[in-house]
Amino acid sequence: MTLSFRQAREADIPAIVGMLTDDALGRQREADRGDLSDYYSAFREIEADGNQLLCVVESAGQIVGTLQLTFIPGLSRRGAKRGQIEAVRVARSHRNQGIGRAMFDWAIATCRSRGCTLVQLTTDRARPEAHRFYESLGFDASHVGYKLSCAAPQ
Repeated sequence: MTLSFRQAREADIPAIVGMLTDDALGRQREADRGDLSDYYSAFREIEADGNQLLCVVESAGQIVGTLQLTFIPGLSRRGAKRGQIEAVRVARSHRNQGIGRAMFDWAIATCRSRGCTLVQLTTDRARPEAHRFYESLGFDASHVGYKLSCAAPQ
């Protein structure tokens, strides 16, 4: 299978959102009820930020994966830049074909090319298969992550 990687375009938003909502956790977190306006607004903000890269992966002209890279400059670790990998998804119809591994190879190479000395990610505790996958790629569960929702109470 031949894969191509490219920066996402606005026209890709429905396919990306489709992948984001295609599992139990995604259905809880995402709000695709036919109104994608929040996603289009977020896309424009991502596109305007030089430290963001929203990527889609294509095979035979079809979007089969997506991920977002954030390049984080910092003072710690002697001014190291970090690459943050987020929102990794492979289309259900294309899972277990090596696409995820190819996506991470590409993402890590892209982070290195942008001067990152560390690549990091977070993953939900409810995804033990993802944890095994990340460990198989050489990622180390070396830190504990915390999140705080800033959303207004409903």
